[in-house]
Amino acid sequence: KSITYKRNPHYWAADHPVRRGLFNFDRITIKYYKDQIVAVEAFKAGEFDAMLVNIAKQWVRDMSGNKFDDREILKKKFPHSNNAGMQGFVMNTRRPVFKDPSVRKALGLAFDFEWVNKTLFYDQYVRSRSFFSNSHLAATGLPTGEELELLEPFRSRLPEDVFLKPIEAPSTHGKLGLRENLRKAADILKDGGWTLKDGVLQNSVGTKLSFEIILVSPSFERVMAAYTNNLKKIGVKATYRTIDPALYTDRLNKFDFDMCVFVYGQSQSPGNEQRNYWHSTAAETRGSRNLAGVNDPVVDALVEKIIYADTREKLVVACKALDRVLWYGYYLIPNWYLDGHRIAYHNKFKLPLTIPTYYDYMSFLMTWWQ
Repeated sequence: KSITYKRNPHYWAADHPVRRGLFNFDRITIKYYKDQIVAVEAFKAGEFDAMLVNIAKQWVRDMSGNKFDDREILKKKFPHSNNAGMQGFVMNTRRPVFKDPSVRKALGLAFDFEWVNKTLFYDQYVRSRSFFSNSHLAATGLPTGEELELLEPFRSRLPEDVFLKPIEAPSTHGKLGLRENLRKAADILKDGGWTLKDGVLQNSVGTKLSFEIILVSPSFERVMAAYTNNLKKIGVKATYRTIDPALYTDRLNKFDFDMCVFVYGQSQSPGNEQRNYWHSTAAETRGSRNLAGVNDPVVDALVEKIIYADTREKLVVACKALDRVLWYGYYLIPNWYLDGHRIAYHNKFKLPLTIPTYYDYMSFLMTWWQ
């Protein structure tokens, strides 16, 4: 199916400074395909002119051939500074198994992003290290200046790592790779009173360290297969299954899950949505996006600082502080993001020399001409 838009020659703002240079085609047709493989082949056959490629395998392997070699078709990753937010494996802290932050930290050590990125994603993605990934709102280094002043009154209620360690995601790049991270995870769990019995960790009252991961997309199953296999090595029993979208949404709305995959979208100017994501009032509100069940007065206070910031500078400081506190709460296992738009297009267009700082794919195409 397709839809065609026709340019209005009498558009009143055609020469307005914010519209000048845009909308350079008389007709624009957008085609819809149910099957991505069919869409790729149709594109290469010339049935349409440009496409955004969201699947790493398609970008690396399928976007190739004689037409690419002869530059009849071009492919390019256009960088952007859009706030990528945070995608992660969210742990429902309402569940007893996830109550202890040290357990949540240990589970994060078992995720081998480097292996997943190289083996499954063709090294196309960047590890998430912030709840405001790919933006100047992300916390960096150690807290200093106004950020430190904002956090200082809460010092006694925060993990010391908030003040002593910069944000870093676990990595397996080192000499010992995953083995070292699994050793650290096992030590953390042992210190927390978990002991191995019949191949599964149990605590002092006999509760097993086991949980279920629900998925809405089968494409995540290969990621979870690798992750749950790593967990098994340290005595954690984790299973995963894909359920239909309606049931998935219903279970998230009711907080009826152990672990799920979720994307916390962010903008350049965070605000009220942070209450829905992290505030304690949302933790017990069905349908909210506080899936992790975050219930922390410090987080509540920082969320309010963001919402009521009366200058840009105060907003940025509050976002960095919240970022740091959420990170060391270990509410989720950070995933990855893409820091650019992967666009393939037939070589018949001219593009502006200056790329926008913040932009989406379709808006960018509106700056092209032929």
